[in-house]
Amino acid sequence: MSSQGATRERTFFGHPRGLATLFGTELWERFSWYGLRAILATFMAASPATGGLGLSEQTAQAIIGIYGALIYLVALPGGWIADRVLGARRAVLWGGFVIMFGHISMAVPVRGGVFVVLGLLLIIVGTGLLKPNVSTMVGRLYPPDEDGRRDAGFSIFYLSINIGAFVAPLVVGWLASGDRWHLGFGAAAVGMALGLTQYVLGGRHLKGVGERPGHRMTRAERGHFLLAVVVSVVAVAGALAAWTASGTFTLDAFALVMTLFIVAVPVLYFGYVLLGSHNLSDDERSRVKAYVWLFIASAIFWMIYDLAPTVLLFFARNRTDLSLFGLQITPATTQAFNPFFIMILVPVFAALWVRLGNRVSAPQKFAAGLFLNGVSFVLMALAAQLALGGRISVWWLVLVYFVQVFGELALSPVGLSVTTKLAPEAFKSQMLGLWFISFSVGDAVGGQTWRLRRYMSEPAYFLTLAGIAIVASLVLLAFAGRLHAMMREHPAQRAVP
Repeated sequence: MSSQGATRERTFFGHPRGLATLFGTELWERFSWYGLRAILATFMAASPATGGLGLSEQTAQAIIGIYGALIYLVALPGGWIADRVLGARRAVLWGGFVIMFGHISMAVPVRGGVFVVLGLLLIIVGTGLLKPNVSTMVGRLYPPDEDGRRDAGFSIFYLSINIGAFVAPLVVGWLASGDRWHLGFGAAAVGMALGLTQYVLGGRHLKGVGERPGHRMTRAERGHFLLAVVVSVVAVAGALAAWTASGTFTLDAFALVMTLFIVAVPVLYFGYVLLGSHNLSDDERSRVKAYVWLFIASAIFWMIYDLAPTVLLFFARNRTDLSLFGLQITPATTQAFNPFFIMILVPVFAALWVRLGNRVSAPQKFAAGLFLNGVSFVLMALAAQLALGGRISVWWLVLVYFVQVFGELALSPVGLSVTTKLAPEAFKSQMLGLWFISFSVGDAVGGQTWRLRRYMSEPAYFLTLAGIAIVASLVLLAFAGRLHAMMREHPAQRAVP
């Protein structure tokens, strides 16, 4: 084979061939995730007579906020298990299997919540193993000094997420219409099975990436780990049993307690990393300190952005005329607006980051993303005000999602990339897990924002959240130069005498 042919075989749109394998795996895993997400809130709020769970919209928002938060929270132990036990490659494989069985449990056509709870728990555990580690492997496909190319690679990888996210609401939403909820859940299970098949068949292109744990546990450490897991499970089960027996357990109270716990996790983890020695160099410690700022910005971003499958979905169902180009659509279809625009714009942003190179820092990109997210909820406040007089056009939501896309592409793929760059060597996969915990904090707090509606109108609710995002973006922009220096992304080259 000629060297030219070998080069073609090793590349995927100019990137390592292994990116294609991870691209396909992520696409189908996201199909299963976004398919479930597109119908979960309406399923929970639907009457038991139609196969739903009969929860209020507010309780559904809080529970789905915690579900989304736990999905990302377990990314931290999932990254740790990859670093110390399985390696990233096997963690992704086993995570995919657990996710698939979770969706199968959701698809069991039995009334009541037993199989639903079991299914959600399995999906949470499986995603914790898969999600941070597939992203870790993407970062490891590139040499450390290829910042612009890595950012472009993550933008292409991000496209896989949004292909799955676009197709899933259309397919799963259509299958679940007419109260066929479990048929929609079954489609999500099929999507994950396809992702696993593609991952196994394309594994040879990864060329050893993620095969071994970065710091394998000793035999004594394994024993301590298993003991800690058993004790933790027994303690949590006992606490929940005691709470339920007391007669004070409610889903809203449970969601609030979980939110406080989730917010405490990154505080404790950053303290653990920064206050312990861990053989961190001064540069590594400085980068982690800068990363704290980006973490907070990300959490605020996702607090607003991840209200899409609850607040914006219920707004679509209750406040808009669900008609596009004369065709009636399902509420779930509105969840496809955002990924549709992302698929169009990802190539533009991928080329933009390569062209800009090192001239625009990560903090500046984060500030832009936060600001645009805030602007999208200014538009939602206006739409909610107009909706007080009756149903409005669903095109308002199209505009809101269009604005959010620019914010997402400025922050999310760049966040993945900057995490792989700033993570200390001893915490590579764990820091990817920590990045997803910023989503977790945002989702949990966002789920609790329904409490604001007790004191303000719907337009004021949207405007308040918009103000938080815009103020945060301006603060981050003001300190962008200092953060850039702390990150030590691109040390100034010495002048040539």
